[in-house]
Amino acid sequence: MFNYFDFEDIRPYSAEEFASAWIRIKDNPTFHAALQYLFSEDERKNIIADFPNFNSTRDFQLKIMHRAIRNILSQSSAGLSSGGFENISPNESYTFISNHRDIFLDSGILQILLVEHGHDTSEITFGNNLMMNQFLIDIGKVNKMFTVYRTGNRREIYDNSIRLSNYMRYAITSKKQSTWIAQRNGRTKNGWDETQVGLLKMLQVSKPDNFEESFAELNIVPVSISYEFEPCDILKVRENYYSLKGNYTKSADEDVKSILAGVTENKGRVHLHLGQPLNSVLPQIAKESDSMKALNYFMDAEISGSYQLFPTNYIAYDLLYSNSKTNSQYTVEQKEYFIHYMHQKLKLVQEDERTLQRLFLELYANPVANSLKFKPTQLNSTSEVR
Repeated sequence: MFNYFDFEDIRPYSAEEFASAWIRIKDNPTFHAALQYLFSEDERKNIIADFPNFNSTRDFQLKIMHRAIRNILSQSSAGLSSGGFENISPNESYTFISNHRDIFLDSGILQILLVEHGHDTSEITFGNNLMMNQFLIDIGKVNKMFTVYRTGNRREIYDNSIRLSNYMRYAITSKKQSTWIAQRNGRTKNGWDETQVGLLKMLQVSKPDNFEESFAELNIVPVSISYEFEPCDILKVRENYYSLKGNYTKSADEDVKSILAGVTENKGRVHLHLGQPLNSVLPQIAKESDSMKALNYFMDAEISGSYQLFPTNYIAYDLLYSNSKTNSQYTVEQKEYFIHYMHQKLKLVQEDERTLQRLFLELYANPVANSLKFKPTQLNSTSEVR
């Protein structure tokens, strides 16, 4: 019989397991190649000299991961801003549910901002499709990642979803550990952020008898992350194009390529915003005739309402619909640059240019269209660039 409370193969490494995992990581050539790419020579020498003092996940996250993500943003973005951190307390644990644009950076950026605002990092979902070798497993599990199984027959998927639900509730209630999960299975490929009802049902299945108590215990906070230039935009357009043609097959190393592209490609400005915690409105939602539908609407309204729209989004929206309704949000020079940028990217896929251009514009324009569906439930108080 399947054990819904056996978390051994999905949990992050324990404190006791860190030492052996760290030995494997620090002796791996791939790890040293990553250090060489992510850090300057002086930074790398200092980190390596400090290796004997790495005794915990917190050491690994603060001394390597935090610095690495800051370096990535420094090299490939025009700055990171944030808002909404006044909505959470360092003394509580939360279930962060986020829109999903980049495999690595969406959750990674949240982690550095949590630390910089005085909070502990969260545990993070880790798709079993990314567990391709022992090195990647070690890096994930030492970085507080827990495994989400996305493959198997219907029964296996069902059993694993119940176990995942129980693990996330256990992390919040027993470990007092926050968790991060995307609002949908896989990244959005067309810029349309929607919370899957199936995700919310999965979270509830570990405590199904009382809607309000079940979700109150999880302490959900919606998270919205926005990129001025979409990570992996042309890769997403390419996938959408071939999916429309009915002949798209995901390659074995495609996720790794997407991670690398997300790290290296220009992202422009980046903004992450924490929305209104669910528990502040949960009693009203629980009174609705269809509470799950009301909860789903709240999540989408918070994530879309907190999404930072950039000139790239407005330009794409006007180009897609052949109008100038939002032209007050950008300059002629910004529009010319975006059009040039788009055509340079489209040259990388030698297919029907008209269809590719439509898909490219939709990727950037849909956040504008989506924002029009919802009235923001709070002001998007953006902090200074950090």
